[in-house]
Amino acid sequence: MDTSGLQIRVAHLYPDVMNIYGDRGNVIALRYRCRARGIECAVVEITIGDPFVPAEFDLLLVGGGQDREQRRIADDLVEKGPAIRDAVESDMPVLAVCGGFQLFGHRYVDHQGGIIPGIGIFDLETHHPGPRADRSIGDVVLETDFGEIVGFENHGGRTYLGPGAVPFGTVVRGFGNNASDGSEGARYRNAIGTYLHGSVLPKNPALADALIHLALRHRYGREIELPPLDDATESRAHSSASAVAARRSRETPARS
Repeated sequence: MDTSGLQIRVAHLYPDVMNIYGDRGNVIALRYRCRARGIECAVVEITIGDPFVPAEFDLLLVGGGQDREQRRIADDLVEKGPAIRDAVESDMPVLAVCGGFQLFGHRYVDHQGGIIPGIGIFDLETHHPGPRADRSIGDVVLETDFGEIVGFENHGGRTYLGPGAVPFGTVVRGFGNNASDGSEGARYRNAIGTYLHGSVLPKNPALADALIHLALRHRYGREIELPPLDDATESRAHSSASAVAARRSRETPARS
């Protein structure tokens, strides 16, 4: 199918605050894969105080940040919460990474018991087990509905899914949501939450294309077939990351 002349509109939430470990690379990957197919990818950066109007967008991205960054955006995100929920219920695709993923749940409880409110897109909450606890750091390999997904995690919080949530993937290598139940991330309708940085989309072209496809369907209201791309470079990066994760998991002693 000829996709030239089509367009998707991307809302990038808090890029000036939530951009730890290069999450802005997800925008670069989406733009590249759209441009290679003749699709215009219009990105609007939305930060604290800016309105979010769901009808103006087809895809929503938010990256990660540490506790202090999450506190900076929390009140504004709660104000935007109803509009974001409306967007998700209309099947707008979403990618929320790490700190953004945590605040798309019900709440984040920090190591002192302080509560940072979330917006409840995903039925989950996150607790920090305290400063003495090990962080979940390292390379990750997941089994997902999009195939094998690779990335990198670095988080202190432990996320627990409620009965209304399903994981984004199952951990093959790495720690995932809480280093105990094998789950990673969450999904609701077309919204995906994950701890994976890396950034995640450049090394996982199938996931990037799935988001583009969902965004096109959201905008045009019909099934649109994406022409394939030459993913040799992306495939090498994916395979290399998977191999590194396997090697490092053998080299790292298991945690009790």
